[in-house]
Amino acid sequence: MIFNFKLLLCYNNIFEINVGMKKDDLLSISPLDGRYSEICKDIGNIFSEYSLIKYRVYVEVKWFMYLSKLNKISELPNLTIKDEKFLNSILSDFDINDAKIIKKFEKTTKHDVKAVEYYLKSKFDKSNHLKKYKEYIHICCTSEDINNLSYALMVNDGRKIILAKINDLNKILKSNIKKFSKNIMLSHTHGQPATPTTMGKEFLNFHSRIERLLNKLAKVNIKGKFNGATGNYSAHRVTFPNINWPITSKRFINSLNISENKYTTQIEPHDYICEINNILIHINSILIGFSQDMWSYISKNYFIQKNIAGEIGSSTMPHKINPINFENAEGNLGLANSMLRFLSEKLTISRLQRDLSDSTVLRNLGAGYGYSFLAYENLIIGLNKLMINKVKLTEDIEKSWELLAEPIQMVARKYNISNSYELLKKVTRGQTVSKDILHDLIKSLKIPETEKDKLLKLRPESYIGYAIDLCNDKK
Repeated sequence: MIFNFKLLLCYNNIFEINVGMKKDDLLSISPLDGRYSEICKDIGNIFSEYSLIKYRVYVEVKWFMYLSKLNKISELPNLTIKDEKFLNSILSDFDINDAKIIKKFEKTTKHDVKAVEYYLKSKFDKSNHLKKYKEYIHICCTSEDINNLSYALMVNDGRKIILAKINDLNKILKSNIKKFSKNIMLSHTHGQPATPTTMGKEFLNFHSRIERLLNKLAKVNIKGKFNGATGNYSAHRVTFPNINWPITSKRFINSLNISENKYTTQIEPHDYICEINNILIHINSILIGFSQDMWSYISKNYFIQKNIAGEIGSSTMPHKINPINFENAEGNLGLANSMLRFLSEKLTISRLQRDLSDSTVLRNLGAGYGYSFLAYENLIIGLNKLMINKVKLTEDIEKSWELLAEPIQMVARKYNISNSYELLKKVTRGQTVSKDILHDLIKSLKIPETEKDKLLKLRPESYIGYAIDLCNDKK
């Protein structure tokens, strides 16, 4: 059978007409650019090829403007108001068509950064004043000077979006602490019934972990270098020997709201990217555990999912509402982590003063952020569907009197009753335990009557320690 590509395009056009799907959505290799493009559009707007080009143009123009303000370069006069307006318009008016022009230059240059330089020179040719100084575009720069600052700006913008989305998620976790603080439930350790807790306390556990890492993520310094081909300002010093380039370069980097990495080879070693990635991996790993726990609570019927009109659970079993958002999140978090982990391991390594192996993999940075973002969005959607099933929670607790074996044996040990653990083990392990069985045991213990009264009043649902108090402590 011969594959009919024209027919595919025909079908694709039909989809575009009938359901508003973009023409290229069904032809995308990555689901981030296809199936999930609408959800991930904010991430795509930052990490796309177009955005990288735009960041490069921004750095090149800002460098030219910065140089013009250095009084020690007599050959390059200060910019006029008209010049500044012209240059700022290059940045403000830059769009996809400009990026396509740069890509045309790249077809000839076979060099993406040089293509940006040629594009800007063509723009300068339209200014009677500035065209005389177009050779100052990219002066004393190696490509990596432009690239690393472009990626620094990109990562900084991407981090803002990721931080905002995780914050949105963590706000829901926090709201559920109080919301479910008094919903007592059966815990499970090793999958077996264990000391009761509250659903709110379980949300608190995850919220506090995410909160700490969010603070850590926000504090990572975004780094940049601007020191030439091998990190020594060599071309700078020869070309303009009267300028203190270590200080000047630092000031330029700082003007972009980026911290300087002073000691580098040709490349900024990407350590800060790895730091951010590793924190995201940690957050994502926590959320994988959270997704699995939510899945389990839904499976145990501790949570009921809201019925969304028109939504299908199973294609054959009409009664089902599957926990698809938590499953989707778990899968995409794992995928994100595999990408982020590879980048963290790869980007810190470069042969001698540089090789190009970092360049090609850096272009995939947005995928790690994109799959993370997709997962966070699914978790938010999934959490907003949940309703607590108080009946099921109560039912499981009330039939689990064996859980009180722990406090009974602890009080017995307090009064030095030998083999307390073994005594409770004999009565409870592998057996159906009732209230009456435990009460008979309590009455037989040689402990003070006040202690017996305390234990006799104890019920599985009251054996929760400070679970509610801990929830209420969270501000």
